[in-house]
Amino acid sequence: MNQATGVLAGVRIVEVAGIGPGPFCGMLLADLGAEVVSIERPGDHAARPTAIVQRGKQCITLDLKAPGAREVVLRLLDSKDGLIEGMRPGLGPEPCLARRPPLVYGRMTGWGQAGPLAQRAGHDSNYTALAGALWVAGPPGQPPSAPSTVLGDIGGGALYLALGLVAGILRARSDGRGQVVDAAIVDGTAHMLNLLLAMTARGAGMARGVSSFDAAHWAARSYRCRDGGWINLAPLEPQFYAELLQRLGLDGDARFVHGQHDAALWPVLSQHLAQLFAEHDRAHWCTVLDGSDACWAPVLRPDEAAAHPHLAARGTYLRVDCVLQAAPAPRFGATPSPPVGAVPRRDTHTQAVLAGLGLSPAEIAALQGPTTT
Repeated sequence: MNQATGVLAGVRIVEVAGIGPGPFCGMLLADLGAEVVSIERPGDHAARPTAIVQRGKQCITLDLKAPGAREVVLRLLDSKDGLIEGMRPGLGPEPCLARRPPLVYGRMTGWGQAGPLAQRAGHDSNYTALAGALWVAGPPGQPPSAPSTVLGDIGGGALYLALGLVAGILRARSDGRGQVVDAAIVDGTAHMLNLLLAMTARGAGMARGVSSFDAAHWAARSYRCRDGGWINLAPLEPQFYAELLQRLGLDGDARFVHGQHDAALWPVLSQHLAQLFAEHDRAHWCTVLDGSDACWAPVLRPDEAAAHPHLAARGTYLRVDCVLQAAPAPRFGATPSPPVGAVPRRDTHTQAVLAGLGLSPAEIAALQGPTTT
């Protein structure tokens, strides 16, 4: 399956399938038109419409422990621009770069390739905790928490690896030299903190509950409505703040008029707003705030978000084989991404890809482990 459209058409990637951020990075590149060959472990060849991160890829199975399997991987690299290794250190870039010097070798790990924790197991929240990002995720006195996988695996990991691969490929196409991209989730997550660190450098400090951008501020949180729905508020600029007060009938309350930046008043203002929003259902508050610049939004489940008029008009979500998923992003005016199709079965492209390397059916079968159908 050769991608014919998309801003990355002509970019060719091999992905040694792992879990989490590595396959997500491969999906992102495929969404944008890159040709991504995903090498998976032999296994069930049944349909798998929920394996969204495998969409748009050429999926092959290969038992990497089988005799000759690593040589096959090296042969796959002969025409490729980049490789996505997987999570913990393992495959090794030396033979790959020796075989193909312009290759960009992307290493996706949590802790990175060097340092005392490089070989330790971990998951998203461990990396974001150590990097300092989890510290700001929650109000004072409450357990720090963030959406699973979003902050570390995807934000600090997959997106940084994707950028690193594309940047490395651009450089390799100009000077013919490949290189290793060490995409550590702890590094990317820490890098994403730079905007907040700039604010602390201007005097906000590191303590939770003192910044207008952290979860302690009454206008940077969500409020529960009578029906159990939630409304999120974030009117930080004076004109938007004033509009919120007017819409909520609070423009005559001195506490709110003068307390926007008074941290001592935040608990009082938050309690008042919690009581106010609890008096009506979410739909009521959406009507009250509709059309305003009060910097607000209903807190929606993904399926609700897909049906919201704004996201529906943009086609932000779609369904393929009845599975809800987000459309490719970002969008390009001149080189739109290819349409999202069904997720390939695990072994869909094995014969075609390996036969393209000159392997016979018997040789291909020898590289396959036990399979089920």
